[in-house]
Amino acid sequence: NCTPKAVFSHPTADAMAVAAAGETPPLQANYVFGRAWPDLNEGLSYTDTFRGADAETTASLINFYSENYKSSAPLPGWIHRIRNGQITVDGQVVTDPDMILREGSKLVYHRLAWKEPFAPHLLQVLYEDDDMVALNKPSGLQVLPKGIFQQRTVLAQLQWKEWKMPPSSCSKRKNVQLHPVPVHRLGRGTSGLLLCAKTKLAKVQLASYFAEGAANAEKKRMWLLNP
Repeated sequence: NCTPKAVFSHPTADAMAVAAAGETPPLQANYVFGRAWPDLNEGLSYTDTFRGADAETTASLINFYSENYKSSAPLPGWIHRIRNGQITVDGQVVTDPDMILREGSKLVYHRLAWKEPFAPHLLQVLYEDDDMVALNKPSGLQVLPKGIFQQRTVLAQLQWKEWKMPPSSCSKRKNVQLHPVPVHRLGRGTSGLLLCAKTKLAKVQLASYFAEGAANAEKKRMWLLNP
């Protein structure tokens, strides 16, 4: 039977409803997993495409970056990054700041790896089946990559772990993912129940529960304001 138990018939339906309503139920862990964070992350790449419309003001590599990304670094900073080999043009490392760009050139700035601030790495699994995983997210751990937290996230731990995925007989119908993905977010400083879908079908249906819960909560709020 390939029907998603996570949506229609497993005992955590009440927990999902509570989470969708923004409440925090009592949590008890079935098991704990998590890999210690590396000292440095893997850096980050930013991709751009040079357009001829900008040729008069940003024809050279240094002009492109120093004028379009002033908030990232001043002119000397971009010159250093270019000479340090951190920028490629059409797949080739370029160290000449004065290189003239061509229409449609693909530019990639490779930000060097950095040490991210402290974040817990252990996650408690409260429930798991072929369709979903319910986690107890600790405070201080970001769910998805953003800002200075590009690696120390729930998503990274989900990607690193080897999961028991649905049987192959169900894989084609349910379009199984390589790893579970969160279906909603909790703030980095918030702890509580975080639901993650193992299949695209479960992701869509679980997300609909949260959308319905949010809509009902808004209706209740409006009723309280205007009885």
